[in-house]
Amino acid sequence: MMHLKDLQLAKSADRLLNHGPTTLVTFEHGGVRNVMAASWAMPLDFDPPKVLLVLDGSTFSRPLLEGSGSFVLNLPSRMQAELTLAVGSCSGREVDKFARFGIGEARAKVVQAPIVPDCLAYLECRVIQEPHIQQRYDLFIAEVVAAYADERAFSGGRWHFPNEELRTIHYSGGGTFYPTGAPFCLS
Repeated sequence: MMHLKDLQLAKSADRLLNHGPTTLVTFEHGGVRNVMAASWAMPLDFDPPKVLLVLDGSTFSRPLLEGSGSFVLNLPSRMQAELTLAVGSCSGREVDKFARFGIGEARAKVVQAPIVPDCLAYLECRVIQEPHIQQRYDLFIAEVVAAYADERAFSGGRWHFPNEELRTIHYSGGGTFYPTGAPFCLS
């Protein structure tokens, strides 16, 4: 059972991505949806919160993003590593990944996109149009318009990972993931 809590955007949204986890990015446009794994997403600004996403022009997801102007960064847990590898290893051109991998029908709260159920956190994003940057560098700047997290793993503006299953993951290639380690605080 998910224990999702909406976050104050300016105070917490950037902290969801600060530790560099692998994300599942979801898109939808014109009745077509897709999910892909991405490690190249990062926070950019605080108020309003903004993120960066690198998305190559040749991907199946690129026209969905350009058509809708929105996407969701879903932060999978260690329990979802197999799913993350699977959706990152095939193209939405060839298969409906939601159907193939049994991903539920959950919806984002603000933007028009699906979400991957049971992730640890979600950042719903609207693209800020910068055509030159998007075309030349495949880089999208987006404002976070909603953010929510599983309060078992993120509360009080901090990750606290109560057990091995409720940790975000980092992908290093070749099917190898690392769970986020134990936190320590100096202040």
